[in-house]
Amino acid sequence: MSQYNLLHRPRRLRKTAALRNLVRETELTVNDLVFPIFVEENTDERKPISSMPGVFRETEDSLSQKVTEAQELGIQTIILFGVSHNKDPNGSDSFSANGLLARMIKTAKQAAPDLSVIADVCFCEYTDHGHCGPIAKDGDVDNDATIENIGKQAVNCAQAGADIIAPSGMMDGQVQSIRESLDEAGFTHIPIMAYSAKFASTYYGPFRDAAGCALGKYEHVAKDRKSYQMDPANGDEAIRETLLDIEEGADMVMVKPGLAYLDILYRVKETFKMPTFAYHVSGEYAMLKAAAEKGWLDYDTTMMETLLSFKRAGADGIITYTALDAARILANK
Repeated sequence: MSQYNLLHRPRRLRKTAALRNLVRETELTVNDLVFPIFVEENTDERKPISSMPGVFRETEDSLSQKVTEAQELGIQTIILFGVSHNKDPNGSDSFSANGLLARMIKTAKQAAPDLSVIADVCFCEYTDHGHCGPIAKDGDVDNDATIENIGKQAVNCAQAGADIIAPSGMMDGQVQSIRESLDEAGFTHIPIMAYSAKFASTYYGPFRDAAGCALGKYEHVAKDRKSYQMDPANGDEAIRETLLDIEEGADMVMVKPGLAYLDILYRVKETFKMPTFAYHVSGEYAMLKAAAEKGWLDYDTTMMETLLSFKRAGADGIITYTALDAARILANK
């Protein structure tokens, strides 16, 4: 018998797995996972991405197999990123009906018609300078020229069969431009998932290797994206940006990166009560993989704890390169 008269013993509810499951506050399911896929044109060989172990640049042919694999694991949503060989200053291939962006959407929908396909709407993967829109004379991105083009890009994606349009360029007015363009083209039913709070983060490094959108090709062009992506120090600004996107017609909002910005994710969800997504970005994935390969962390358990943290902070869904791995673990629970 204990010498302490403790009324409150929280450990009582941690005694067995059944008790822990009974009182669990947050659940991660396969429905929460969004699987990102890189697709490179003009190649017959899948290429591993060295800074993202386990992730490949798929070919246009292998895309169908990857989409089918995701669907068989229960994943219901994917997001596509193109690796273009047809770049120009405006990224015009991305608003061509025969361009890579349209082709990979069509391929994915043919392989899995019931899968939701998110079209990442931006220009960095399709411009020869790597920025998210055409460049003005001062070397910075021309905001208004970009949002004029982004409307065309969004309609092109919708015509190709995209289920969701996700603008990621952090241009002022981009959501309004997309909403108006989609509505005028008869796509009033297509929702917008806005990258509302996207920070100028160093965690994107491996993605830029994967998508081939590194900066620095031209001397007169800005060498970073700090004039349009947000300062990592600013939380209130993230709330203002999210509000603007909602007022312009966003149906869903996103915080990117995710893991280093869980405070922002929590604030966005608590403030707006909107469908809110987190992007578990390439650098966060790469750190997990590197630590696991060194034997410093267990990959599976750390991955699942990380994904659960996004849910606990308020995410309704998570874009993650671990989606297939997580889906396999969830299927065997």
